[in-house]
Amino acid sequence: MRKHLRFGASASLALVLSVAACGGSATGSGAGSASGRGCPAAPHHAYVVVEHLSGRVLQRCVGFSGSTIDGDQLMRRSRIEYQTQTFSGLGKAVCQIDREPAHFSTCFPKGQPYWALYESRHGAPWVTPSTGYAALKLGDGDALGWRYVPASGSPAPPPPPPRGS
Repeated sequence: MRKHLRFGASASLALVLSVAACGGSATGSGAGSASGRGCPAAPHHAYVVVEHLSGRVLQRCVGFSGSTIDGDQLMRRSRIEYQTQTFSGLGKAVCQIDREPAHFSTCFPKGQPYWALYESRHGAPWVTPSTGYAALKLGDGDALGWRYVPASGSPAPPPPPPRGS
């Protein structure tokens, strides 16, 4: 895997962190989610916010009963389609979300867009996490954010996460 040093520290960190995830599923699926901002009946809720290159935004609220939910479970329960690729020594990287890109043979093709990872705690502004998506532990009101960003320039985070359920 090549490093994207020309993007600046934030983009490089987002790229490395999305690859650094360990564990996970190749395709997201599962029960217990609702589309849009509506939340299922559950003691706790976390969100997934996805912004496509076109600017189209997809949000899901996932209910859970434990005190936290890991990023991999959150993605699977959101029912948002996603694909990963495993990199030796780095773990899994998210290569496709909600069928963008439509096809891929490698997760980070040179000069092509990639999925940047963000997290928000209790509706706070997005930050670049210090770990990969699968290792994140999200609590009630937290959010996992993805933005499909061009291969050049600094990636901006997705729209603000929902506040409350």
